[in-house]
Amino acid sequence: MREISLDRLRTLVVIADNGSFADAARQLNLAPPTISLHIAELEARIGAPLLSRTRGQVRPTAIGETLLARARRLLADADQALDEVRRQVQGLTGRVRLGASTGAIAHLLPQALDALRGEHPGIDVEVQVLTSQASLARLREGSLDIGLVALPQEAGKGLQVTPWRRDPIMAYVPADWRPPARVTPAWLAGRALILNDSTTQLSRVTAQWFAAAGLYPEARIELNYNDAIKSLVAAGYGATLLPQEGEGAQHDLRIVRRPLRPGMWRQLGIACRQGEPERATGHVLQALARLRQ
Repeated sequence: MREISLDRLRTLVVIADNGSFADAARQLNLAPPTISLHIAELEARIGAPLLSRTRGQVRPTAIGETLLARARRLLADADQALDEVRRQVQGLTGRVRLGASTGAIAHLLPQALDALRGEHPGIDVEVQVLTSQASLARLREGSLDIGLVALPQEAGKGLQVTPWRRDPIMAYVPADWRPPARVTPAWLAGRALILNDSTTQLSRVTAQWFAAAGLYPEARIELNYNDAIKSLVAAGYGATLLPQEGEGAQHDLRIVRRPLRPGMWRQLGIACRQGEPERATGHVLQALARLRQ
C-alpha cells in the first residue's frame, strides 16, 4: 500500500485555504490537471471524497476536515525538520560528540567551550570521559566526532590525528614530604606512588622516564581520574606524575608541584575523521585550535 505523499497533502491544504482549484494551481505553480490528479489520488487512497463543490466554492467534507487537521500538523513538522537540518548544515546549530581524558575536560576544554558558546551558541558539545584508545575506536565506528588523544597514536584508516598541545608533566607531592626543587626518578621511586594505569599513554611515558634511570617502581594505587589522584596526594597517600594542563596557581596547600629532572612532556593530538567535517564540528575544531601550543 502506497504512503500518502506530503505534496498531495500540501495540495489539499492550499485548495482548502483558497477555496479554489485554480487559485491553488497558481499558488503551487502546478498545472490544473495536476492539482486534480493529486486530489483524486488522495481520495482513492482514503476511499472517500475529501472536497465538495458548491456554487463554485470548494469546501472540505467532514472526512476532508479530519485529514486537513492532520495534514497541517504533518506539513508543519516537516517544515520544522527541514529548517533544523538546514541550520545544522549552515553550522548555526548541531551536536558534536567529543571524547577526552578527565584532565583535559577539567582544565583545557572549558576555555574552548566558553569561546564556542560566545560565537556559536546553537552548537551543543556532548563531552565523554574516554581514554585515547576508546576515543579512536569510537571515531572509527562513527559514534564520536572529535577525540583529544595522547600522542603518539596510530590513527588508522579513515582517521587523522593532528598535534595539538605539549604540556609539561609535573610531580605532585604531599607538602610535608618536602620535595627538592626538581624531582628526579631516584627521589620519587622510593616513595608511594599513585599513577595512571597501564592502558594509558601517560603510564607508558612515566614508565620510560623511570626506566631510563634503571628504575621500575610499582604504583601503590592506579587511577585514571586525575582530580581523584590529586585528592589522594593531598591526603598524603602518595605522589603522582601528571600533566600541568594549563593549570593556574595551586589552591590546595597540602600539595606542592615540582618540575622534573630530566623533564618529561605529555603530547596531545586532535583526532577526527578524514575529509571535510560538518560545520558544527569544524567550529569546535577551530575553538580547540586556539588552545594549541
